[in-house]
Amino acid sequence: MLGVTTRIPVRGDRPYDVLIGRDLAKHLPELIGGAARAAVLFAAPLRDHAEAVARELPSPLLIEVPDAEAGKTVEVAARCWDELGAATFTRTDVVIGVGGGAVTDLAGYVAASWLRGVRWVPVSTSLLGMVDASVGGKTGVNVAAGKNLVGAFHPPAGVLCDLDMLDTLPTDDLLAGMAEIVKAGFIADPLILDLIEADPAAAVDPRGPALRELVERAIQVKADVVGQDLRESGLREILNYGHTLGHAIEKREAYAWKHGHAVSVGLIFAAALSHLAGRLDAATHARHRTVLESLGLPTGYAADAWPELLPAMRVDKKSRADTLRFVVLDGLAQPGILAGPDPEMLTRAYAEVAR
Repeated sequence: MLGVTTRIPVRGDRPYDVLIGRDLAKHLPELIGGAARAAVLFAAPLRDHAEAVARELPSPLLIEVPDAEAGKTVEVAARCWDELGAATFTRTDVVIGVGGGAVTDLAGYVAASWLRGVRWVPVSTSLLGMVDASVGGKTGVNVAAGKNLVGAFHPPAGVLCDLDMLDTLPTDDLLAGMAEIVKAGFIADPLILDLIEADPAAAVDPRGPALRELVERAIQVKADVVGQDLRESGLREILNYGHTLGHAIEKREAYAWKHGHAVSVGLIFAAALSHLAGRLDAATHARHRTVLESLGLPTGYAADAWPELLPAMRVDKKSRADTLRFVVLDGLAQPGILAGPDPEMLTRAYAEVAR
C-alpha cells in the first residue's frame, strides 16, 4: 500500500475525488487544469510544505495566515480577498489550502466568496483535517457568537490527504483526529471501533496499515453522507454527533482546546443523553468511554462549566428557534435526532462528563 493512491469519490451535483496516499502534490495539476494562477494559503509552521506544493502550481501566490483557529476569522478572510484582488484573480483561477482543518476551512470560504465562487483544493496536513474538515464542502470562519456560524457550502475540485504529513504530526494533533474517526465508527461503521479495540497503539501508528484503513473508512463514511446531503438539510446532521457540546466547549475555551478533544468529551455527553432518553443500550453507551480512553482522549470537562455551556449550545446550527436538537444513537450505527430534551436530562447527561 505504500505507493498506492486510494480514490474515494464524493458524489452529488458537484462530484470530486478524495485522494489518500503519499507524495500526492504531483496530482494537483490534474485537479486545477486551466487555472492561470493559484493562491496557496498556509500557516507559518507549514511554509516548507506550502512552497513544495506551490512548485506544482501555475504562477503561485503564497498567502501566510495565522495558525489554527486564530486564522479562521472574517478579518483574515478579508485580507486574503485583498491579496486576490491585487493579484487580479479571475474565476478560472484556484485557491489551495495547505494545512489542518482551520486553514482549509478558511481557504474554502475565501474561494466560495471570491467572485461568488472559484475552484479550491484542500491539501490536508492533519489527521483531523483529512477525516473531517477537508471532505464535504463546508467552508467557514468563526465569529464571536460561535464556531463556523459564517460560511458557505462550496465543494472542492478535489482533496489531497497526504499520509506523509502524519509521520511528523504531534501526538496531540494525531489523537485529536482520532476523535472524529471514533465518531464515524459509532454513527456508521462499527468495524472502525473493532480495529481500534484490537490494538489502540497500532491505530495511531502513522506508518502502519491500521491508521490508513481507519482514515479511509472514516472518509468513506463522510463521503457517503455528504454525497446525499451537501447542505445539511437532513442526513448530514448525523456527522454532528458529539459536536453540540464539543463546539460549546471550544467557544468557552476561546478555541484553545483542540476540536477533536472537545468532540471526544461531546461524544461522552451524547452517548449519555442517548442512554438517558432510553434510546441507547448500556453496553454501547459504556463503549464510548472505553474506546476514547484507550486512545488517551479526554472524556471529562469542568463540573462548574454547565451554566455557560447550555446557552452556548442554543446557538448550535441544529437548533430550531428555541428548541435544542441533538444527534443521538438508537443503537450502534443507528443515529437519530433528539429534539427538546428535558433540561433535567441534559443536566444528568453532563454529570457523566463533569469532573
